Amino acid sequence: MRVLVVDDEPLARSSLRMLLKEDPAITWIGECGGGEEALDEVKRARPDLMFLDVKMPEVDGFQVLQALGAEAPVTVFVTAFDEHAIRAFDAGAIDYLLKPFDDARFTRALKRAKERLSLKAEGRFPPLKVKALGRTLYLEQADIDWVEAADYYACVHVNGKSHLLRKSLKELECELDPKLFLRVHRSAIVNCSKVRAIHCANDEGEAELSSGVRVPLSRRYRGELKQRLEARA
Repeated sequence: MRVLVVDDEPLARSSLRMLLKEDPAITWIGECGGGEEALDEVKRARPDLMFLDVKMPEVDGFQVLQALGAEAPVTVFVTAFDEHAIRAFDAGAIDYLLKPFDDARFTRALKRAKERLSLKAEGRFPPLKVKALGRTLYLEQADIDWVEAADYYACVHVNGKSHLLRKSLKELECELDPKLFLRVHRSAIVNCSKVRAIHCANDEGEAELSSGVRVPLSRRYRGELKQRLEARA
């Protein structure tokens, strides 16, 4: 496992490095003192896991994740400010370490990150986590009908209900099982197992789902969707 530590405080980087060196599963530890440097290092070294400070001059932790998009490694935010926790999870962080933290809390965060990496390595995709009416829901991917772009959000449709996620469609596409889901339009992704028919009209078309909902279908994606449906038959 390759790990990158990003923090503008040398002492904070040193502390994390010492903790990480105790784990034999970690083969490489890189360090960056700022967000811009981190962007270059992620693209160069392709770390599996990143411990990322929130408040840094010029480019902060949230801007780093936003700029990386789908290229972002599994990320644990590390900060002295607890008010950013909700935003951190909305941005896709796997955990949020509040300074000062003890060894036990660090171990829990590292374990959680390893579990996520293990799922990715096995080709398994975890449920999507959404907030609804003060609760946190975990949506199994097989139950999702389709996903549509909604400005800076993605709207996930499941069994007649809709849930908003503060993620772009491109970001969410990277979290969905590619064996199950397919982009069919610049604004839509469908669960191929839920598609029962394709309707074509010139360059545009529609994918009809088992629920009766019709999702826009672009000509460029039509061929692959047909192949998926024929393979399923």
